[in-house]
Amino acid sequence: MISGSCLCGRVKYDITGKVGDIIHCHCRTCRKAHGAAFSSVARVDDNDFNLKGAEHLNAFESSPGKSRFFCSHCGTQVYAKRENTPFIILRLGSLDNDPQSQEKSHIWVSDKASWYDINKELPVYEEYES
Repeated sequence: MISGSCLCGRVKYDITGKVGDIIHCHCRTCRKAHGAAFSSVARVDDNDFNLKGAEHLNAFESSPGKSRFFCSHCGTQVYAKRENTPFIILRLGSLDNDPQSQEKSHIWVSDKASWYDINKELPVYEEYES
């Protein structure tokens, strides 16, 4: 089973079905909401998303008809929801294990951070570089 949680652990979820393809969104709204170069997301059917601790969630309507749900204690973005859709947009940073999905694409690259290069090869470190 695929599961996830917020940083403080008050909000948790299990996914009983498939996690959709992984999309990296570079739009200005995602960058601002996550404080990062982009947001990695995937669709999950509403019926497959089992949420615990919903009383700890707050929501922000970041664009008409789309709300972002985050933990009111630690601020972790957990998912987004567009009105009248049968799925949530899972924020993959909240996962606790492998979503068993594949990366599909980068979107809104016309809006990407000027200081981030998608194709740049950089050194990789297992932990903090000292």
